[in-house]
Amino acid sequence: MDFLDKLNPQQRSAVTAPDGPILVIAGPGSGKTRVLTQRIAYLIANEGVRPWQILAVTFTNKAAKEMAERVNTMLNAQATEGIMLGTFHSICARILRRESDHLPVQNNFVIFDSDDQERIVKALIREFNLNEKLYRPASIHASISRAKNELVGAEDYPINTYRDEVIKRVYVDYQKRLISMNAVDFDDILVYTARLLEDVPSVRDKYAERFRHVLVDEFQDTNIAQYALVKQLASHHKNIFCVGDPDQSIYAWRGADYRNIHRFEQDFPTAQTILLEQNYRSHQNILDAATGVIDRARNRKKKRLFSDRGVGERIFFYEARDDYGEASFVVDTIAQLVAAGQFEPRDCAVMYRTNAMSRLIEEAFLQARLPYKLVGAQRFYGRREVKDMIAFMRLVHNPADEASLDRIINVPPRGIGEKTLTTLHMIARQDNITPSEVLLDLARGADSKYYKSFTGRAALPLADFGGMLANWRALAATRTIPELFDRIASDINYKDYVKEDESEESNDRWENVIELHRLADEYSTRTMDEFLENIALIADQDTITDANAPTLLTLHAAKGLEYGAVFIVGLDDGIIPHSRSFDEPEQMEEERRLFYVGITRAKDKLYLLRAIQRGGRGMAEETYPSRFMDDIPESLLVGKTRTGRPISGGPLETKWSQHSSPKAAPVATNKYKAGIRIKHPMWGDGIILDSKMQDGDEIVDVVFESVGIKRLAASLANLTII
Repeated sequence: MDFLDKLNPQQRSAVTAPDGPILVIAGPGSGKTRVLTQRIAYLIANEGVRPWQILAVTFTNKAAKEMAERVNTMLNAQATEGIMLGTFHSICARILRRESDHLPVQNNFVIFDSDDQERIVKALIREFNLNEKLYRPASIHASISRAKNELVGAEDYPINTYRDEVIKRVYVDYQKRLISMNAVDFDDILVYTARLLEDVPSVRDKYAERFRHVLVDEFQDTNIAQYALVKQLASHHKNIFCVGDPDQSIYAWRGADYRNIHRFEQDFPTAQTILLEQNYRSHQNILDAATGVIDRARNRKKKRLFSDRGVGERIFFYEARDDYGEASFVVDTIAQLVAAGQFEPRDCAVMYRTNAMSRLIEEAFLQARLPYKLVGAQRFYGRREVKDMIAFMRLVHNPADEASLDRIINVPPRGIGEKTLTTLHMIARQDNITPSEVLLDLARGADSKYYKSFTGRAALPLADFGGMLANWRALAATRTIPELFDRIASDINYKDYVKEDESEESNDRWENVIELHRLADEYSTRTMDEFLENIALIADQDTITDANAPTLLTLHAAKGLEYGAVFIVGLDDGIIPHSRSFDEPEQMEEERRLFYVGITRAKDKLYLLRAIQRGGRGMAEETYPSRFMDDIPESLLVGKTRTGRPISGGPLETKWSQHSSPKAAPVATNKYKAGIRIKHPMWGDGIILDSKMQDGDEIVDVVFESVGIKRLAASLANLTII
């Protein structure tokens, strides 16, 4: 078997391991897919295992296809015919259709997508006469999904609060509704299979005896239901081969439970553990930095990542003056690397913690007239919540903008359906006026000549919306753009609408709104025309998605990928790690793993960046370096510190210093003292809590009546003592 000759000793040990439970802890870039596929080939070609006796499961269709192609290349299609290889959901769906006699649905069941599922939950909430603002369909469905992932049925859903009681009522009827329609959701596919194998011994024995070997990819990403079913499928022969790395478990918010590796060790105490520590991707300095970060994690198996690719360059750490300087540095440096012939544009990647952080980086690429690719999300200005708020601003500025009106007249839902909207347009055309003029007149209520043109059920929300539009237009004449932005968001309860629950996705959407507000802050002394024109010019420039261009993506989306040069931005406490993790030890551990994943995507060059001030020009807040930076040995770093001194005696790259924002003139002495009342151009009146000198600037903590405590740089904040 020639392919065995190309394996390192650890890989070879895993591929040729004897029967029994095996746990392969595979470090990043260590060739885990090679090990998994060659294990399959070895079992068939060397151990006499028949293809149909092998079950191999992974998480994506792409990964399953790649594994199948590799096995076929090593052997041949005929020799591998009959292997059950696919995603958890595809394999479980196959089993369920064959064993439907034991299920509450027939074998021709349909699989409802997320929209179908949420539509059912929404209908049930209405049938129960529940307040949709308090019990949002997406949030209720997320709770049901989490319960299913943990194998908690509807009747067993625990009740600790009234909300739990509501969720249980909806859950029970939701399942009944699915069954009545001969349907399952994505979670049911896993849950039904796990319960089938647990509750029907004859079915479990049939499959457990058939599959002599069960192989699982990305084991650290399995949830409780997935672990339960693979454990049952391996219950007869005990030949279960799991490949994963708890250090790369970053999907807890999707139900993944890295503790399944500990459960595996408890359930299979005789399991052999094999470490894959040789990395084929990165230079040693990058691996040593990653090790410094991950070694501080609690209760983990120690691995020593090593590479034969040489030590490589030190990691460049750069502190920009603000987030604009951070974005400029990234784009300018990529341009220099490409111009010097060190990399192709596609070899470069920019990674960040949340999607909202892409805005300034996208704008920097656009201003430099350089293409880029955005992975895992729409361009910033193409995101739903961003387009919604822009549409509100456009409509206030220009009530004749029917496209904006149609987009947001029922956002958040206020009972204005398509039929009512059609009637609104028809009445406007008949009177040769705009729909907004009809709405503004309807704001007068029953006194409006248009009121009786609509049913009472339709006229009321139209009149309410017309009243809000009238108020916003009046405010626009005297208030700043950010003040108008705040008023609109408050009047429509947009935060509650966007943050349907505390999921990662909902939080990301709200952070996108906050990021748009930061842009609005920059126009507090400028006109709405300028604000909307700037957005339109950026939004209208389509980026080239399939070009040879740098990639912009979140750290979550980066898992499994690799790039020659990686830029990780936002290394400030509160961003990486995210502020949501500060009081949650488990979440903090996942933030650490997320940073580790980002570092290990880099092959040749790694740039770590942060901004001393972040949040918009003129009212930037002081930030602090990520606590994770303390875990990287200083000897591995080169670049610029907060004070501008070189790190570890390394040369300061002065050719890049021009890309940071101009430094404010130093303040020689403290101007502000605790107790002084001040006024801020946006946040209004406040009281100084504390003041200190730092890097030639006065940093003040202020408590504002409107927004609470803020930390500001006095040279930028434009404070007035009152």
